Amino acid sequence: MPASATDVTSGFEAAPAHTAFSLHTPLRELVRRAPVTVSPEASVREALELMDAGRIGSVLIAAEDGVPQGILTFGDVLRRIVLAEEGNLWRPVTEVMTPGVVQLGVEATAYDAVLLMARRNVRYVTVMDRSGRLAGVVSRGDLYSAQRIASEEVVNAVLSARDLPQLVLAAETVRAFSVRLVAQGMAAEQTIQWISSLNDLIALHAIDLVRAQHTLPEVPWCWLAFGSEGRFEQTLATDQDNGIIFAAQGAADTAALREAFLPFALAVNQALAECGFPLCKGEIMASNPKWCLSADEWRARFLGWISHAEPVALLNASIFFDFRPLYGDATLSDALRDWLLDHTVGSALFLRLMAANALQSRPPLGLIRDFVFDKKGDHPRTLDLKLHGVRPYVDAARLFALAQGLRATNTAQRLRDASRHASFGGEDIAAVIDGYHFIQLLRLKNQQGEAAFGSPNRIDPARSINYLERQVLKHAFRQANRLQDRLRADYRL
Repeated sequence: MPASATDVTSGFEAAPAHTAFSLHTPLRELVRRAPVTVSPEASVREALELMDAGRIGSVLIAAEDGVPQGILTFGDVLRRIVLAEEGNLWRPVTEVMTPGVVQLGVEATAYDAVLLMARRNVRYVTVMDRSGRLAGVVSRGDLYSAQRIASEEVVNAVLSARDLPQLVLAAETVRAFSVRLVAQGMAAEQTIQWISSLNDLIALHAIDLVRAQHTLPEVPWCWLAFGSEGRFEQTLATDQDNGIIFAAQGAADTAALREAFLPFALAVNQALAECGFPLCKGEIMASNPKWCLSADEWRARFLGWISHAEPVALLNASIFFDFRPLYGDATLSDALRDWLLDHTVGSALFLRLMAANALQSRPPLGLIRDFVFDKKGDHPRTLDLKLHGVRPYVDAARLFALAQGLRATNTAQRLRDASRHASFGGEDIAAVIDGYHFIQLLRLKNQQGEAAFGSPNRIDPARSINYLERQVLKHAFRQANRLQDRLRADYRL
C-alpha cells in the first residue's frame, strides 16, 4: 500500500498557539486535525516526503485499522540512517520508526499528557477517540511552548535523579524555577498548575525510589492526594496531605495489608519531607493508619461524614473531599469518587451543614467596603489571604461539586463546571474566577521571599501591595461575598 496522509478522523486540526491554555484542558480541545499517517509498508523516503509537504516533524505508522504501531520523526532518520552512514531511504519505515506509542483518551487532560510524557521519557502522545481510533497527536513541544516557559530541563532534572539525595537537589531546582515563574509574571492559574504538576513529578519519582526498596502486597492500591495537592493548587509554600486506598477482602485481610503498607508509606512521607514538603501537622498522611485504608473503609469513613454530619467533623474532613489519584491503580480512586458523588447529590442535611461551614470564613470587607482586620493576634492590620481570601472560593466550589455531582477537584474548574448547571452567567463566573486567581497571585508574590507576619499567606495591605492592587483585592473579596450570598440563598442560611 502506498504512503498516504490517511484521514483517520474528521474535524481535527492543531490548536492555534494563542488558544487559552490550561493544564486542565482536555486533549480533544488541543488536537483538531488527524495526524499524518503512513502504512507499515511505506519507505522512509515516502514518509519524509509527506513530512516535508506537510511541514511537520513526525508521522505515525498505522495499518488500515487506524491503530498506531509506532512513530517516525526527523530525529529517528538522523540517528538511524544519516549518522549511521547507511543512507538507504528506501528501507521500510518500520525498521527506522520508534515502535510503540503512548496513548491517552480524548478526555484526558494536558496535565495527564505532561506527566505521562515525563514519566515515559517520550516526546509524543497519541490521542485516541472513544471508539479506540486515532484522533491526533500532542507533542511535548505543544504543551511546553503553549506556556512559553523553558521547563524541560527542570523535568529532566527530576527524572534523572537516581537516588533520594539527587531528587532532593532536583526539588530545589524545581522550587527555584517556580519562584522564577512568579517573578516573570505568568498568570496565577497557569503558574499554580505548573507548580502542582512539577511537585507531582517529584512525588511520583519519590514513590518510585521508595517502592524499589520495599516489597508491597500484590493487590491493587493507589496513593491519594488531598487538599491543595488534590485540587492541583499548590503554591510555593505547601505541606503534605496524602493517603492510601487498597483493595482487601475482609477485616483480617485489611489489617494485614495495612501493616504491610505502613512502612512504605512512612518512607515516602519522610522522602517527601526531605524534598521540601513538610510533614502535615495534622498527620493527614499515608503513614497514619487512619488514612491508609481499604476501599470499604474509605467508603465507611465518607459515609460517616455524610450520614452523621456534624459541623465540626465536616469542617475538619473537608480536605478529604478534594482527593485525586497520584500513583498506582487510579480505578480505586475513580470508583470512590463515583460512590461519593452518588451519596452527596441530594443529601440535604449534609449539603446544608457543608454550606454553613463554608460561610464561617468571611471575606474581610466591612460595610463601607474597607478591609476588616483581626482584632486579636500578633499581627494587627494584616490579612490572611488563605483563610479569608482563598478558602471562601474553595469551600463554595467544593459544595457546588458535591451537590451537582461534578468530578473536578480544581476550584476554578469546579466553578466553570457549576456555571453550566446553575444560573451563573458566563461573564459572572469569569469575574468570580478572576477574583480567586488574583488572591492566589498575591499569595504567590508574598511567598517569594521570607514569610512575613509569621505566615506565608498573611499581608499588610497598606505596605505589601499598592493602591491599585488594594482596589482589585477588594473586588476579589466582593466576588467571594457573591458566592457566599449564593450559598445563603440556596440553603436558606
